Amino acid sequence: MPFSRTRLASALLSSVLLLGVLNASVSAAPSSPAAVTPPGQTLPLNDLRTFAEVLERIKTAYVEPIDDKTLFENAIKGMLSNLDPHSSYLEPEAFRELQESTSGEFGGLGIEVGLEDGILQVIAPIDDSPAATAGLEAQDLIIKIDDQPTKGLSLMESVEKMRGKPGTSIRLTIVREGRKPFDVTLKRAVIKSRSVKSQLLETDYGFLRISQFQVNTGSEVAKALGSLKKENQGQPLKGLILDLRNNPGGVLQAAVEVTDHFISSGLIVYTKGRLANAELRFSANAENASEGVPLVVLINGGSASASEIVAGALQDHKRGIVMGTDSFGKGSVQTVLPLNNDRALKLTTALYYTPKGRSIQAQGIVPDILVERAKLSQEDNVLGIKEADLAGHLGNGNGGPDKRSNADKDKKPRLQDEDYQINQAVNLLKGINVLNSTTAQ
Repeated sequence: MPFSRTRLASALLSSVLLLGVLNASVSAAPSSPAAVTPPGQTLPLNDLRTFAEVLERIKTAYVEPIDDKTLFENAIKGMLSNLDPHSSYLEPEAFRELQESTSGEFGGLGIEVGLEDGILQVIAPIDDSPAATAGLEAQDLIIKIDDQPTKGLSLMESVEKMRGKPGTSIRLTIVREGRKPFDVTLKRAVIKSRSVKSQLLETDYGFLRISQFQVNTGSEVAKALGSLKKENQGQPLKGLILDLRNNPGGVLQAAVEVTDHFISSGLIVYTKGRLANAELRFSANAENASEGVPLVVLINGGSASASEIVAGALQDHKRGIVMGTDSFGKGSVQTVLPLNNDRALKLTTALYYTPKGRSIQAQGIVPDILVERAKLSQEDNVLGIKEADLAGHLGNGNGGPDKRSNADKDKKPRLQDEDYQINQAVNLLKGINVLNSTTAQ
């Protein structure tokens, strides 16, 4: 069918109108001279003609009728999805869900995902979520959702399929290194993510877990540090483990506030981008809620974005020892630019840099001490029998009490006895204290 001048003019007009809407939306955001189109630069007319021709051919030749609104929205999605894995066009429902997720309560599976060569990949499950309970792990590949392949789906399309009414079930087909593909059935829930947890592992040694960075995470960390000191009979801790493993990130300001609790001065993070408002610098205040406690920061391949900012800053300031495995490497900043009709663009606008100028993007944070994930095992004394358990055993020559194995059976297992990386972190903190006390003498 010949492409008439009338149709070409109509399609070009539609294209220009579309570009006008986009330009109006972008101009609503603060801009800089660098972002303004240089004088004399014209729109690429040949490319616009091609776009218009494709638009018209689809409208006239596609097997089913398709309206302009759908075509324009698909064009917008295509523009964004081909920029990078984190830029996207947010329709009203997706925009609302993004706002809910940063507030700490939303519906779904409790899983942070990204795209790896077009396949859906788990970045990290959120603590106490259906995904965490089902045993999903960082770097798992989700190849099917309810038997539908994820290859070819956009990130937003995959997320929409995993979200749904709380109580409904969903089946994911998982590929994990070293295993054949397997199915996991999960029940959707309202995710009320508690971002900060803490406990005293043993006298003088505390554990602080941040599962993701939400609006109130900074203040929650300050409260947790106070609670740990109170649990320790009001005495300052001799060591603290900050657990950022499988933390997919979240709110930038929260990462800055958390870091500020551990350092008293200096740069925390800065960003570089093309817009003036993308050039940000965050520095520490003098207050230090951690009171200089010796610190070990745990990271792994599921530690991304905001958690990498915290680990990188503490590492650069030599405030703590980073232990574990290389982090994920998401060092880009996404800005949400609201559009009309309750829609928005989530657009990558800058890159994060650590205080010493290291870009996190596609590199991640390398730990000071590499400790792979492992399981603790008690190889010696498999039966768990001690001399004091034997019938007719002799008593202690000094009159000391018998130490029977049965006495340990009712004890609740300690976190450091179940988690190898935490165990190694505790041992390191104890070693630091022994070294410090020896040096002081």
